[in-house]
Amino acid sequence: MTIKLGVPSKGRLMEKTFQWFGARGITLQRTGSDREYAGAVEGIDDVTLMLLSAGEIPRELAAGRIHLGVTGTDLVQEKLALWEQLVQPVEELQFGHADLIIAVPQAWIDVDTLDDLDAAAAAFRAHHGFRLRIATKYHRLVRNFLRAAGVADYALVDSQGATEGTVKNETAEAIADITSSGETLRANHLKILSDGMILQSQATLWRSRTAPMEDADRVTMAKLTELLA
Repeated sequence: MTIKLGVPSKGRLMEKTFQWFGARGITLQRTGSDREYAGAVEGIDDVTLMLLSAGEIPRELAAGRIHLGVTGTDLVQEKLALWEQLVQPVEELQFGHADLIIAVPQAWIDVDTLDDLDAAAAAFRAHHGFRLRIATKYHRLVRNFLRAAGVADYALVDSQGATEGTVKNETAEAIADITSSGETLRANHLKILSDGMILQSQATLWRSRTAPMEDADRVTMAKLTELLA
């Protein structure tokens, strides 16, 4: 067997991950064309590189099909209900920073906190006859956060892209989404609630708690961990 390492298959996350490992003496590289998801590892034996989408990596870690994987905190906590039992963080990589937040229209001058949102949601339902809609792709994280804050009378609507535009398009009244600079929010006349930070995320190296390992794999993992430290 070999230690299987899952890395995002494209974009800045892949490039930054390659750089992070390279700075520690381990060269990761894509082999073949950009359409192929094959890779190679130099600098340590018995480690296999698997190029996957960042969203697939939590599932593969949880299923034990890969031993290590690089993906965002947000994706792990959203996709894995019992994530602490299935994976453990090895190292935060100091890139891929993004905040999962709740934002409402800037025109809502009386809505600045979650308590304000709760009151606005109740008033919205009384006036319109249906629940205030919050567009997001992070259903688990948002639902748990709002429940803990005591916010009711809302409905989550699924949005897999251009979430900031849902308010302008009148398919939602508020959003819960990832932001890094906040520029897109401002461009769409949205503001973050003052206590609307759900999660601060960044690219992290995770280790599977469920992946099977033989004695030789444990030796390889110990060598790899020493190099990465």
